[in-house]
Amino acid sequence: MKTGHSSRMPEESSPKRSPQNIPYKDLPHIINADGQHLFCRYWKPAATPRALVFIAHGAGEHCGRYDDLAQRLTELNLFVFAHDHVGHGQSEGDRMVVSDFHIFIRDSLQHIDLMKKEHPELPILILGHSMIFAAKVLNFVLPNLSLGSIDPNAISRNKKEMESYTSDPLVYHGGMKVSFVIQLMNAIARIERALPKLTLPILVLHGSSDKLCDIRGSHLLMDTVKSQDKTLKVYEEAYHALHKELPEVSTSVFTEILTWIGQKVSAAEESSHI
Repeated sequence: MKTGHSSRMPEESSPKRSPQNIPYKDLPHIINADGQHLFCRYWKPAATPRALVFIAHGAGEHCGRYDDLAQRLTELNLFVFAHDHVGHGQSEGDRMVVSDFHIFIRDSLQHIDLMKKEHPELPILILGHSMIFAAKVLNFVLPNLSLGSIDPNAISRNKKEMESYTSDPLVYHGGMKVSFVIQLMNAIARIERALPKLTLPILVLHGSSDKLCDIRGSHLLMDTVKSQDKTLKVYEEAYHALHKELPEVSTSVFTEILTWIGQKVSAAEESSHI
């Protein structure tokens, strides 16, 4: 079940429209620090929410591609929310152009803070996908800056999901832009420097045949973070989008995510009652 929040949709004198030409006043949205409208989705559970889950989508796609996972999370009585990053999906901004990757983080934190203010008693979890497909980027940048588009064949071995990705009008199907790649490289360098400071519980899922995101990055993450509670699960032969993979993989991925989040939420509830 999706809900919009009217408190996030102030009336404007000259209503802005989404890239799909829909007035933002008719869409759930937030306005970021640069005055750009970001399209939002909300999946509210039928019962009282136990926790908030923010989903951050990957490069070139949009948050609507996580509808199936979000629906499953609401069955655990979790309130799931997401938005299309600047330059993606139904949000404002030039397609796949960003002056600094910190903007994605800043906007995400803004959305999380809004939801935390509305539900101050609830723990929050963040579920992120991709965005740092370092091996592919290095392969682009170092040889000759020949920037191709993301190969749909590298997304999933599931033909139906691959066709869905290819035909999705909200997915960016153009070539990667030099500015985007440079900012991605800067973000990777910052993340690598910050990894030793990370102490939060972390679950990483990776396909062993992922051609977009080098699995060495996930092993580096596991070796570097100081978290006491850290898990890496590798799905043999699986490609990049594990939640859109062959049914036996995506089913296992959903179970893994639901179980892990369920355990964390239950632990938070128990500690709050002590």
